[in-house]
Amino acid sequence: MRQGCISVDRILDRLDGYLNKNDYNSAERHLLYWLSEAQGGGDARTELLIRNELMGLYRKLGKKQQAIDVAQAAVNKITELNIGNQVGTATTFLNTATVYKAFDMADKALPMFERAKEIYERDLKPDDSRLAGLYNNMALALVDLKEFARANELYEKALSITESSEKGALERAITYLNMASAAEAELGLIEADERIAEFLEKAEALIEGHENRDGYYAFVCEKCASVFEYYGLFFYGEELKERARRIYEGT
Repeated sequence: MRQGCISVDRILDRLDGYLNKNDYNSAERHLLYWLSEAQGGGDARTELLIRNELMGLYRKLGKKQQAIDVAQAAVNKITELNIGNQVGTATTFLNTATVYKAFDMADKALPMFERAKEIYERDLKPDDSRLAGLYNNMALALVDLKEFARANELYEKALSITESSEKGALERAITYLNMASAAEAELGLIEADERIAEFLEKAEALIEGHENRDGYYAFVCEKCASVFEYYGLFFYGEELKERARRIYEGT
């Protein structure tokens, strides 16, 4: 696959190599180089793709201003290209919303989630894994805004979609941990204790039962570790972090 004169596959393959090794500095340099090349060559669509990748990277690294700047530039590029009603651009809206959510701006995130949701639900099959990702992330913003009923509805939809997807077990594990946090936010830690324990048990079983221990598995272990530790499962959280470290280092 090529977009404009730049090989997108090669860019993404190299990026995956850096991310699988947790080498975020090299990943950023790689993306910024190709962003400059795309801009210089007038390859607007590849520029948009790279800005989407940068959003995710800066969000993960906690670089708030860089993440917001690149998200806004991506939305501006969509307006410039007049492609604001396509599945590809819905993904940009989703990524932009996730940036806002990550930096405690759920009120700004929700309208972007709604734009993505309208396009995804119209154009994707009901079992498309991209819908599950949207529902999970949108529900997080709804919890921040104390719209718990809507959030739980979306979490249930995400669980249903990921039942048969390739990475479904890990995605469901993340959803259950999100549901534990939502239960605490709605009911308080004491009142939600039994529900939280149930969600944690389900998440752990899914993580332990997943056989493909690749870079994505390491990412999920790293992501989930802090949640288990927050709820007092310190040894398991440490085990997940150590498991991720070994995968990243190839040991």
